[in-house]
Amino acid sequence: MGKKQKEWQDDAYVLKLFDNKRSTARRRYKIFIHKGIQAGKRPELTGGGLIRSSGGWFVIKSLRRANIHFKSDERVLGDSDFVERVLKAADESLERKYQLKSQGYDIDKLADRVAEIFTIKSEEIFQPGKQPVKVKARSLFCYWAVRELGFTMSDLAPKLHISQPAVSMSARRGERIASENGYSLMDE
Repeated sequence: MGKKQKEWQDDAYVLKLFDNKRSTARRRYKIFIHKGIQAGKRPELTGGGLIRSSGGWFVIKSLRRANIHFKSDERVLGDSDFVERVLKAADESLERKYQLKSQGYDIDKLADRVAEIFTIKSEEIFQPGKQPVKVKARSLFCYWAVRELGFTMSDLAPKLHISQPAVSMSARRGERIASENGYSLMDE
C-alpha cells in the first residue's frame, strides 16, 4: 500500500476483500495486519513442503543415499504419511468414477437410479418443485452426481434450474439421505 505501484501488487483486489469503500477497507486491513502480528508465528501456517520440513536438501540427499524415500506432491503440504493418504484417497475416488463411467453411469442413468429409489419419473428430478419426495430425490441426485461421478455444482445448476449454492445444499442433504437410508448408487 505504498506510494509506488508495483506490477505484482494488486492492492485494489486485496482491499475489496475488506470492504468496497477504500478508506474503510484500509482501516480494516490495518487492523487485520496488527492482529496477525500480535498472533505471532504460527507453525501450522509456515513451512515449505517436504524439503524444508525434512531439514533441507542435505537431509533429503542423505536419506536417498540410504534408500529411504518420501512421498511428496507439490500440490499437497504435509509429511510423507499425510501426502500418501491424500493421494490414495484421490486415487480411490478416481478409480470409482472410472468404474461408474465404464458401467454407463451418466446424468440420465443416475436420474433413473434415483427415480427408481423414490418411485418417481426421472424427469421429475429436473423439474422445479418443493414436494418432499422431489427435494429428497434431487438432493440424492446432486450428492451422487458431485461425489460419485465428479460433476461440478456449476454444471448441475442449469440442468436442475437451481442456483449453484442450492446444488451445494442439496448435495449435503443428499449425503445425509444416502447415509441414513443406506442408499448406494450401484445396486450392489
